[in-house]
Amino acid sequence: MDHAAEAHRTDLMTITRHVLNEQSKHPEARGAFTILLNHIVLGCKFVCSAVSKAGLAKLIGLAGETNVQGEEQKKMDVLSNEVFVKALISSGQTSILISEEDEEATFVDPSKRGRYIVVFDPLDGSSNIDCGVSIGTIFGIYMVEHKDDLSLEDVLQPGEKMVAAGYCMYGSSCTLVLSTGNGVNGFTLDPSLGEFILTHPDIKIPKKGKIYSINEGNAKNWDKATAKYVENCKFPKDGTSPKSLRYIGSMVADVHRTLLYGGIFMYPADKKSPNGKLRLLYEVIPMSYLMEQAGGQAFTGKQRALELVPNNIHERSPVFLGSYDDVEEIKKIYAAVEEEST
Repeated sequence: MDHAAEAHRTDLMTITRHVLNEQSKHPEARGAFTILLNHIVLGCKFVCSAVSKAGLAKLIGLAGETNVQGEEQKKMDVLSNEVFVKALISSGQTSILISEEDEEATFVDPSKRGRYIVVFDPLDGSSNIDCGVSIGTIFGIYMVEHKDDLSLEDVLQPGEKMVAAGYCMYGSSCTLVLSTGNGVNGFTLDPSLGEFILTHPDIKIPKKGKIYSINEGNAKNWDKATAKYVENCKFPKDGTSPKSLRYIGSMVADVHRTLLYGGIFMYPADKKSPNGKLRLLYEVIPMSYLMEQAGGQAFTGKQRALELVPNNIHERSPVFLGSYDDVEEIKKIYAAVEEEST
């Protein structure tokens, strides 16, 4: 046994240690936020474990309507939702929960209330689970001013008021990417320790990328600006090489690649979905928050994504996010197209 190597394994920067380090920079902190993040991490570990067994479930008879004991088997997205709702309420730090799976907001019982609102998509891309494509959980955290006097208005805040955001991707490894407003850090789950270890410190997205990511199947419905930008990606007029197309169809995986390698991820409004398809509160805003924290940009086709105020909890929005220069280019195209039409 290599004792030196084993000793080194105890000197790792775990996500708990990282969050505690951040907390120590704020003398007024009481640890409530740290407790909340620990419960989110626990939820991610649970879902990661469940997702890794999901492929086997059919094989060993766990995915039918009922199992041999007569217990109803839940779909992964429903199970993930229950896991996060229970983990967040039991933290004692949340007041309102908004989930992609629940039509209505969940107002936490006053006896268990805290100062935070959590918006989340418990299992984004769950339709991809049967073919082994990476899926993930997306979350964002807001603060509430008065936990005893709550209304839905407390939730409908622009992204610039968010205090933290992140996602956990369940793929070839389980990766949690988090920002608490001071840059972006990536952690990978070490299964032998059951701990998330800091593997991607201070992620910075490249200023310009070589990849564009969009569902080309919707091309006939795109607006003029999107079509023009994609045309420029394929046939650049400035003599540079064309960009490569990469589109997984799972937002967490596409955004993760964009964050690490640079480029642009786009889900525009089109004739079929005039308001875009992605949900503003728990998909567009958290991912836009992370992009800006990593030095990128996020744009809706009309404005900065983090300035958009939601009108309802399940509102949809178009989004273009990624490397600063790439998003800047599409902003210029939108401005030019608008000028032409006036």
